Amino acid sequence: MDKPLILVTNDDGITAPGIRTLIRLMKEIGEVVVVAPDSPQSGMGHAITIDNTLYSKKVADGEYSCSGTPADCVKLGLQELLGRKPDICVSGINHGSNASINVIYSGTMSAAIEAGIEGIPAIGFSLCDYGWEADFGPSEPFVKQIVEEALAHGIPPGVVLNVNIPKTDNGAIPKGIRVCRQARANWREKFDKRQSPQGKDYYWLTGTFELLDQGTDTDEHALSEGYISVVPTQFDLTAHHAMHQLNSWNLK
Repeated sequence: MDKPLILVTNDDGITAPGIRTLIRLMKEIGEVVVVAPDSPQSGMGHAITIDNTLYSKKVADGEYSCSGTPADCVKLGLQELLGRKPDICVSGINHGSNASINVIYSGTMSAAIEAGIEGIPAIGFSLCDYGWEADFGPSEPFVKQIVEEALAHGIPPGVVLNVNIPKTDNGAIPKGIRVCRQARANWREKFDKRQSPQGKDYYWLTGTFELLDQGTDTDEHALSEGYISVVPTQFDLTAHHAMHQLNSWNLK
């Protein structure tokens, strides 16, 4: 039986420790092709390059860097570099949480969603540790398990999995895996205004994460309890529950 073809990407860049861990794990499962940004692209969301050129460079056997966004990487990989449709796309492992509202801004998850739009089963993995020296070791068996289960059973059409892994102390293993819903939360944002030596104002975006959801079935709750959260995420943004109300308006 042929090994599955796995497309690996991320938003932290092709040299990031997280993607290097993911590449190594995926090579234990199947044939791997990597298409990832040549520099960090965190927070890019689903941005694509339409007013500039894209460049790609082969950096190793089966590995390509791309000058564009994470979504660009998937598009370019599928259309130009792979040669055939992959069996699954995995994105990450991201340095930092993409749970709750963070999924909206995440380049990691947008890369996975781009694959999902093309009908490819896809998973985004994130570790809740922003450090470059983050310890991915405790999460490794769970990452493999989730990918192997997805390959064996499939992911529902129109759904992409958002997997977040808690930061553990002293190499402790996560307690297990919980399928969750996305917690309701927001960022209380502010801008740190400064001035350049030339007298021009500039700004740094800062903020505090604000959890607005006390439910025990959410990704944030699972992570706080030491569990890996798996949220089935859809890219159909229709608010189906609101259609009845809108149809009661006097719209002609």
